[in-house]
Amino acid sequence: MEFTPERTVADCVTENIKASHVFKKYGIDFCCGGGISIQKACEKYGVDYELLADDLKSIGNADDKGTDYNSLPLDELIDHIVEKHHKYVEANIPLLLQYTNKVARVHGANSPELVKVYELFEQVAGELASHLKKEELILFPFIKKMVAAEQEGTTIDVPHFSTVENPIKMMEVEHEEAGDIFKEIARLTNDYTPPAHACNTYRALFDKLDEFEQDLHEHIHLENNILHPKALKLEKKLRA
Repeated sequence: MEFTPERTVADCVTENIKASHVFKKYGIDFCCGGGISIQKACEKYGVDYELLADDLKSIGNADDKGTDYNSLPLDELIDHIVEKHHKYVEANIPLLLQYTNKVARVHGANSPELVKVYELFEQVAGELASHLKKEELILFPFIKKMVAAEQEGTTIDVPHFSTVENPIKMMEVEHEEAGDIFKEIARLTNDYTPPAHACNTYRALFDKLDEFEQDLHEHIHLENNILHPKALKLEKKLRA
């Protein structure tokens, strides 16, 4: 991995998705806030640059970098996002709603933050359900039309939203809103650390919330930092 202090956090994760685990370890946002340099990210989050650099270099030296999502054709990247991330969200929201509700009812009197966690997750669950449908019914089909037009050497009609930039901007605003909600959930749960007295459901909830947030971060990274910039570039090329 090419590694310099000036390189952005998002670029490092785009080159090697395993770098996301390093940034997660140090509490650095690599999806919505990944557009800043590694040096600035360290300053913003109070991270020792040399420690982070050592961890990133060890990732870069590993043979297995995982899938190179940056090299996937856009239609294949979309299929991956839907199959892995959209289906994950849809499958896990009902379970987490049950967990958050039960833990809030049983333990909320003594730990009121758990009631807030339930309210926040209920909010983000509804927003994500709507968000995924907008991507699957509006944004993703249009990007696939552009890919087909490029392959076939044909033109594309101007969509009702005028330019792909408009739904992309909306999706990225919604990504940031979901990310902010999970930052608050992480704060309320002490980064998903259950107290010593926590029952098994309590522990299962925190573990699943942590897993859900990690999936969401990777999901948003693939869209904000790879899919969206390439879709904008493709549209500009087709309309030239």
